[in-house]
Amino acid sequence: MTIHKIQKQWLILASIAFFSALLLAIASTASSIYFYGSKTNNIKAEAAIVLGAAVWGKEPSPVFKERINHAINLYKNGKIRTIIFTGGVGDSNEPAEAIAGKHYAMAQQVKATDILIETQSRTTHQNLKNALEVASTNQLNKFLIVSDPLHMKRAVLMAKDLGMDAYPSPTPTTRYRSFHSQIEFLIRETYFYLVYLVFKI
Repeated sequence: MTIHKIQKQWLILASIAFFSALLLAIASTASSIYFYGSKTNNIKAEAAIVLGAAVWGKEPSPVFKERINHAINLYKNGKIRTIIFTGGVGDSNEPAEAIAGKHYAMAQQVKATDILIETQSRTTHQNLKNALEVASTNQLNKFLIVSDPLHMKRAVLMAKDLGMDAYPSPTPTTRYRSFHSQIEFLIRETYFYLVYLVFKI
């Protein structure tokens, strides 16, 4: 066997090993994201940070309602004292996500004085960064992060990287109910989680 053939075989084997390791890393990450979001806890905090989601017209979308309803339940059960809604304007004809969330919560008997908002963010990282600024102004230091289960791992990692004393509080139900929609969401979250680990953006 010539040296050229040996080198070619080693290159093929190295490529196979590399892609096998890559696939294993992706599968392991996806699995950890899935199981992380299934955990529940009884931790109390000063505030819940509700990560923004789409607004339809003037109403929160079904996905956003799941998050808001969960935060309201935490509030009414004494797990938190304050709700911080995040999210800016997705469409020029719609209110900011945080404002839609506030109005919805007030209609469910959450006191306006117990609600804080930030209306400039467009991404998860911005949601958390801006919420932290609002919280710091109001001397709030311990948080429950409220979002969909599959969104939890990335969101809490970002919160901790911002120096927040933050804990996951995934919605007990999700609008991503079908197998197809959950797989799509999981693939997307796995991609964004890995991108965040590499670039921290």
